[in-house]
Amino acid sequence: MSVLPVVHGCYRTSGDRRTALGRISPGLVFYVRIFPIIFRAAAKAKRGQYDDAEWERGSFATLQALEAAGARFDVSGLEQVAALDGPCVFIGNHMSTLETFILPVILLPFKKITFVVKQSLMDYPVFGHVMRSRDPIAVGRTNPREDLKAVLEGGAERLSKGISLVIFPQTTRVPEFDPKQFNTMGVKLAKRAAAPVIPFALKTDAWGNGRLVKDFGRIDPSKTIHFAFGPPLRLQDRGAEEHEAIIRFVADHLKVWGGVVAA
Repeated sequence: MSVLPVVHGCYRTSGDRRTALGRISPGLVFYVRIFPIIFRAAAKAKRGQYDDAEWERGSFATLQALEAAGARFDVSGLEQVAALDGPCVFIGNHMSTLETFILPVILLPFKKITFVVKQSLMDYPVFGHVMRSRDPIAVGRTNPREDLKAVLEGGAERLSKGISLVIFPQTTRVPEFDPKQFNTMGVKLAKRAAAPVIPFALKTDAWGNGRLVKDFGRIDPSKTIHFAFGPPLRLQDRGAEEHEAIIRFVADHLKVWGGVVAA
């Protein structure tokens, strides 16, 4: 059972969850809470005690920390995930660190998941322990051919075990969505593994990218945090039409939410 109170496939922050300090300094409230979450998770991962239940609880605690800082969530389309039997490939845009922390509490009640991540996340001194415990597929982002091979082989193996893959086809997280930078890696994996695709769109710039450390930027509670999941896509032919459908899904939602889509 989900720790997130989902109603009719949706979760929306109700009321004002800000603490008194959160009204004055959202970033301080959030980071005072998030760092202990990360350190506790890393300690358990090092001991081999970090499972999906712990991952979901830590993700929910992160969501609550954001709400305590004044952030508001609007999550929709989870009925599409709940209705789909078996593993799938989740393909969507990548905007900030937030989605890596929050997607587990959104998706784990419905699917066992892991991510395709940059190798650098696996090498982090603390958070790296958590990422490695989730058995992700690591890519270097320097050799596209090797990255594609790793995703196709590793992804097919995980899907065969009932584990869904979350893939961000953009080369890096950016506030602007540029369809030209949205590669076909996820679609190729789904085609190879004969797995359905669930497209998703997100707007998570409430957690900004930092100047010195990209993962830890400004918290801006004036920006609503959006996640939307679409109907499953069954790939036909080479998947070109489905790839374009995913791009349209992301772009259309971002436009509604006030996001930026490159021409």
